[in-house]
Formats: sequence, structure tokens, C-alpha cells
Amino acid sequence: MASLSTLDTKAKSLIEKSYPQAKDVVDDAVKASTAAFPQAEYSTAEKTEVEQWLITSSHIGSSSEDAAKTAERLSSLNTHLSTRTTVLGSKPSIADVALYSQLAPVVSSWSAEQRTGEQGYHHITRYVDFVQNAPLFGLQLSEEEKVKIDPSNVISKIKPIDAKAEKERKKKEKELAAAGAEGAAAAGATVTSAASQDTQAQSKKEQAKDKAASTGDKIANAVGAETPGVAKEHKKEKKEKKPKPQKNAPAPAKPLSPALIDLRVGHILKAIQHPDADSLYVSTIAVGDPAGTDNTTEYEGQICRIVCSGLNGLVPLQEMQGRKIVAVCNLKPVTMRGIKSAAMVLAASPRLAEGEEDHHAGPVELVNPPEGAAAGDRVFFEGWEGEPEGVLNPKKKIWESCQPGFTTTDSLEVAFDSSAVAQLAESGKPVGKLQTKAGLCTVKSLKGATVR
Repeated sequence: MASLSTLDTKAKSLIEKSYPQAKDVVDDAVKASTAAFPQAEYSTAEKTEVEQWLITSSHIGSSSEDAAKTAERLSSLNTHLSTRTTVLGSKPSIADVALYSQLAPVVSSWSAEQRTGEQGYHHITRYVDFVQNAPLFGLQLSEEEKVKIDPSNVISKIKPIDAKAEKERKKKEKELAAAGAEGAAAAGATVTSAASQDTQAQSKKEQAKDKAASTGDKIANAVGAETPGVAKEHKKEKKEKKPKPQKNAPAPAKPLSPALIDLRVGHILKAIQHPDADSLYVSTIAVGDPAGTDNTTEYEGQICRIVCSGLNGLVPLQEMQGRKIVAVCNLKPVTMRGIKSAAMVLAASPRLAEGEEDHHAGPVELVNPPEGAAAGDRVFFEGWEGEPEGVLNPKKKIWESCQPGFTTTDSLEVAFDSSAVAQLAESGKPVGKLQTKAGLCTVKSLKGATVR
């Protein structure tokens, strides 16, 4: 187990100052990472990788290591970071902070040529600048403590990665990892070699016998077929048909419930007008997705979804910036005027009278999560708790069936009224309020509104 005690005083001080919640587990790199970045979940392989990078960081900062070895380590790290935002890919960890602490004085001393020259460490330079400034890490550093990096000062463009060289490098890594297993198997291979040769010789003899027998059978069959009264001894027997294995019965369909809809708190990091649609906004929204989730992108160090919403002209663009909203996250993504939208922003609008046409004239108010709610927090209706579907099947029309029950109360709280949903009208459940662990979701002023 890698311990943070292997780091120098400066690195430990930065970790403890930036993540005081990690002080009690500072001797365990994985536990410290989980405490510092509770939104990240680490696989077993990633936990091992965190510990390995922690050890690597201590070597990079070691003054006892010779220049050639240091250059080799830096070159390897630069290649590793060429396709990654953090050492794990996009997840933050204590290993990044430890590496930054060791790399900062090194990069600070580099010339512009060493940073971004033809043979420079472009990716390490970019990585250091990202870690020290990204909200994802939130390092407690003054401007004087940060490495002065000008992103626009690039002497030479980054050379494309040599695919062949990268393939060879990965191949060598696999060979080294397998070396132990190969050594253990070597003795056994020697013992079985002679037995294998004997088996092959015996097999050839058996094949010769089988061939001779087969030839004799064919001659006997031919003679029997041409000579009247001579019965064939080798009639083909009909093979009994084996009963087909029964297919697993399909899982029973879950009963209709608003709990099947994946509602989460979202944080709009930026919103712009759709370049090809006057009625649409295009928002970049963090909803707590882990790295690698389908239909996500990375923005300012966070995993986000791109969402198109028909709110242009109904909600001022300025009100969309940097705010928290409630998003429907398991609708099937749709492409809207060339941009794939991977979620839907919930908003309230006046309920139409019977026979009235919807002209989308407004007013419209976004649903507000409670104060203190964080991006990714689950949102649910009281009395309708349960696990949402991964992706809603459009054929089952779960969203379309439940949406008529989405409403607002006289106290401006968002709620679910089952009496407005034909399939649930006889459930007898009271109106359930929309909430997170931090409290209730509300709107600004619309009472008895529809929410969609």
C-alpha cells in the first residue's frame, strides 16, 4: 500500500491544506483520494494505479536520481498524458496532486524550448497548468505559488504520436507483466514436451487405423448395394432430435411509476444560442456522470452532457449561466438541428385550458433544486422512491404517461399528482413532492402549472 508519507513536506502540506477532510486517512493514497474527491469512484485497477503514480511522483522529485533516469521518467509521463487529462484518464486523484507538487518546480525552471519546443514536454506543461487552475482539483494555491504558464506561447506544434512506437511500448509493458507467469510455466513446458511428442506419434497410428477401417466400410457398403439379397450392415441410424433448450423467460415489466425516470440535479456550466435554431439553447451541463459514460464530454475538468432546450425567447440566456436545474437523464438522446441532446431541462409553464392550443408563448420558469444540492444528486417524488431505468424505452412511453402528473402546488413546490395519470389514478397515493436529500424543488411563481 502506497503511503503519503513517501512524499516530501511540501506535497503533504498542499494535500492537507487543499483537502482537510483527507487528514485522517493521509497514510492511505486510495482512501485519501476518495475523501478528497467523493464524486469519483475508483476500480480495483485504478486504485493500484493511484498507488503506483504516487511512488513515481516521489522518484521524479528525488535529487538522488541521475539526469538520464529523470529524463526517461519525464518522457514516459509526457507520452502517458498525451491522451489523458489526469493520470487516470479524467478522474482526479491524490496522485495528480502529488505529481503536481513534484513537477511544479521542475516545469517552473524550464525554458520555453523545454516546455513547448520541438523536443519539449508539451503535455506535462499543459497538465501542470490544468491541475493548478481547474475547479476539479480546487488546490489552495496563491497566484504567486502557481507556475507561470502562458498557453498561447507555443514554440512548436505537438508532434503526432508515433502509433508504431506507442504500440511497441505497450507491447513491452505487457511482456514485462507476463514475464513472471512465463518463468513459472517454463519447467512444466519442458516436462510435457516429450509426452507431447509421444501423443502425436500415437495419434498418427490411430488416424491410419481409422482411415483403413473407413475404406473397408465403404467397399462393404458398395458390394452390399450391388448384390441382391445382401443387406447393408451399416445403415445410418436416424438421430433423435434433442429438445431445444427453453429460453429464459423475459423479466417482468416494472409497474408504471415516476421513479423509473432518472431525475438529477444539473449544473449548467455554460449556455449558448443554437447556431441553427432560433428557439433553442445549447447547454453544457454536469449531472454527476462518471468518466466514460456514453454521450458525455469533458468541460473545465468536469464530465458533462450537451443539452438542447427550447427556451430561447422564454428564459433569458443570462439566467441559464452557472445555475442549478433539474434534468431528465434517461431519455433516448435525440439530434436537434445537428446537435445531439442527451438530457432534458425541467421547466414549468401554465396548464392549458381544455381545447386551448399551446403556442409556446410562456411564461416559463425553470425548476429550482434546493439550496445546497450538488450536481448529480438524485431527485425523486415523495412516496414514489425506486431505481430509474437505464434508458427509457420510447415504445413504452413511460415519460409521456407520467408527465401529465408533473405539476406545481399553491406553495410553489413541484409535485407528482397520480390522479392526473390514467394508469395510476386508482393508486390512492397523495400528491408527492419533488425533492433531493437537501430539500424540496420549487418554481418562482407559477401555481398549478405543468412541468416538462
